[in-house]
Amino acid sequence: MDRYICIHGHFYQPPRENPWLEAIELQDSAYPYHDWNERISHECYSRNAAARILGGDKKIVDIVNNYSKISFNFGPTLLSWMETHDTQAYQAILEADRLSQKNFSGHGAAIAQVYNHMIMPLANAQDKRTQIIWGIKDFEYRFKRRPEGMWLAETAVDLESLDIMAEHGIKFTVLAPHQAKRVKKFSDKKWIDVSGQKIDPKRPYLCRLPSGRSISLFFYDGPISQAVAFERLLKDGAFFAKRLVDAFDPKLKDAQMIHIATDGETYGHHHKFADMALAYCLRHIESNELATVTIYGEYLEKFPPNEEVEILENTSWSCSHGVERWRSDCGCKIGINPKWNQKWRKPLRQSLDWLSEQANKTYEKEMPLYAKDIWAVRDCYIDVVLNRNTETIERFFKENHLSQVPEANKIKFLKLLEMQRNSMLMYTSCGWFFDEISGIEPTQILKYAARVIQLIEFIDGTNFDQKFSEQLKKAKSNVPEYKDGEYIYRTAVKPSAVGLLRVGAHYAVSSLFEEYPQENRIYCYTVRTETYRKQEKDRLKLSIGKGWVRSDITLDKTPVFFVGMHLGNHNIIRGVDQMKEGTYEQAEKEILEAFVAKRIPETTRLIERYFGPQNYSIQDLFRNEQQKILNEVLKTTMEEIEGSFRQIYDKHYPLMQVQKELHVTLPKALSTVVEFVLNRDLCDEIEKHPLDMKQIRLLIWELKRWSFSRDKETICFATEKRIDHLMGALRENPEDVILMETVAALLENLDYLGFSLDLWRAQNICFELKKQFFNERKAKSEQGDSRCQRWVAAFGLLADFLRVGIGEK
Repeated sequence: MDRYICIHGHFYQPPRENPWLEAIELQDSAYPYHDWNERISHECYSRNAAARILGGDKKIVDIVNNYSKISFNFGPTLLSWMETHDTQAYQAILEADRLSQKNFSGHGAAIAQVYNHMIMPLANAQDKRTQIIWGIKDFEYRFKRRPEGMWLAETAVDLESLDIMAEHGIKFTVLAPHQAKRVKKFSDKKWIDVSGQKIDPKRPYLCRLPSGRSISLFFYDGPISQAVAFERLLKDGAFFAKRLVDAFDPKLKDAQMIHIATDGETYGHHHKFADMALAYCLRHIESNELATVTIYGEYLEKFPPNEEVEILENTSWSCSHGVERWRSDCGCKIGINPKWNQKWRKPLRQSLDWLSEQANKTYEKEMPLYAKDIWAVRDCYIDVVLNRNTETIERFFKENHLSQVPEANKIKFLKLLEMQRNSMLMYTSCGWFFDEISGIEPTQILKYAARVIQLIEFIDGTNFDQKFSEQLKKAKSNVPEYKDGEYIYRTAVKPSAVGLLRVGAHYAVSSLFEEYPQENRIYCYTVRTETYRKQEKDRLKLSIGKGWVRSDITLDKTPVFFVGMHLGNHNIIRGVDQMKEGTYEQAEKEILEAFVAKRIPETTRLIERYFGPQNYSIQDLFRNEQQKILNEVLKTTMEEIEGSFRQIYDKHYPLMQVQKELHVTLPKALSTVVEFVLNRDLCDEIEKHPLDMKQIRLLIWELKRWSFSRDKETICFATEKRIDHLMGALRENPEDVILMETVAALLENLDYLGFSLDLWRAQNICFELKKQFFNERKAKSEQGDSRCQRWVAAFGLLADFLRVGIGEK
């Protein structure tokens, strides 16, 4: 069969980490998830690693790893996050690449990506090279092989970038059809104009480069890719398959490949259940022998180019004006508000270009003291970024002949490289892609810029903060309250900045609510206490101590003396300093004596005397800890509210019962109490061990009996969490029939509330158990084995509630 189909998914999220903490802080807009990475990973990346194929009865008949059957790339910074925060999906992606090599003649489905999604035609030559090298090295670190292909951010292309890719062994990339200029057969001299999307996308092309190198280019099918991303093509997997197959040219005798490329998030995040449509589409094509499913590397080996292509440089797949979307008000936008403009893009780009120039001047002046080839050492720094630990850093020092230099020189060396890393991160494409400068993406790249400014000041004492913020005034926001880039930088960016003393201050307060070991990691910092005292009086808490704080990124280290006092509610006093030895001992003695004696005004004055005015609120803590500590602070308040509600409920329940029987509407005050108590009781019962099914049924009956709203979100969350836990226990002990029956009973009872539960993880486990045990147990049950008969009956009931088919696949 000479008809081939390839589906490519570009899976990517911009780096979202606070550059001072190397961690993503709470993002309220992603609620109920912690952040957008977590939300999209749940909705898309995990789903495609275990995509459902349904039978005629709408039950799951198979679960497949989509990644093993498609071409894909994952952004390196996204995979870095997944490696720690969604390990299961991360490992499934790596496994898919290994499986794909068996499916596709030894070629892996994964291809690399330029490191942090920088728009390559707008980058300088050094950044282009580092982006490509870092993307390749990140790929090798994770997939344990060389990449054949590389994805360009937004498919933004120029010849210099292609040449560097080819220099480093990249065989191909994928572009949009409108990025081709002209083509010719190898044997011809005459070029044919194919601009305006007239190129035939069913074959690969060879692009000859200025250096004499060459690279193969695939131009994806534009109309079908557009339909997948923005139309309703993914509503049905068979319809999706038909659209792909119908694109073949029946008159063409040579091999042809229909291939599409879209954002990977299309399959599950942008379009719910599209991961299932993709899985069914691939299954339908293969099972009906409509075409051969392939990937770019395999097709290129089988059918190398016989035509040459020239590209339209400085073009991309998401801007009809080339690459103007990332430097001007070209008109390309999402369209959130038709009255908004994007004039802010140009001054934002100009401000970052100016800052990048200052950073490079600092680098070119300082780095020659430590390295002969200053850009080569930056290219190698990815080895440290990928695996930050003492051994890796020491090896990096040794490779650069810095093992024996003073510690201060090593710290400066690392700060120079971190300055360069953040200087590249601030060019992440999403900073310009959307419509408004106050959005989380432009704010994020400004945080990287602020980190660059901080590091320059650490390195040579120059402070560019004022000059940079002045330039940002030209970037006007569409939202009056956010004014301009300077206001956003001052109010949304600068408060995120962290120094070693702030880490010490954070430790002083957070240690009031959490027990820490003597040496503890706080994000990318290590805090070690030499002396630590904690006292509690009634509802008041105080901590005081001394030690040191070290950055695990730059190895910068400072001694700290700290104090924290919680006065109840959100009132916090904290102090941190680098006071001289001897002073601390006196401060500790006096502050503790005053606090233990409950002389709180005196304690406050002593803290101010030794540490200066240090009145802070919870808002000054790191974002993630704010919520944790606020929950702790509110715990007592919520217990008091719950106690009051229960007293009202118990006292007035007979009266409310009479009103209910007489069909008299309850006063809002009383209905609120009933809602709260019953919803809370049901959640508590669901979380109890062991489950009391009788009580759960009673509470569900009560909830249905009253005509008020149920706390759907909280009940669903508690139920899903408990079912996942119970199914995890069942996976560990599949013989436990009682546990199986318990989960089925819980699902049956909750079904009466009519909630749509997310049972994805539970279904995965159920399907896994079905494959491992069901047929064997069924055969034994049919032979009269009573234990297996009970097991099969219980599993059948559980599978039915989880919508997992138990017939033959």
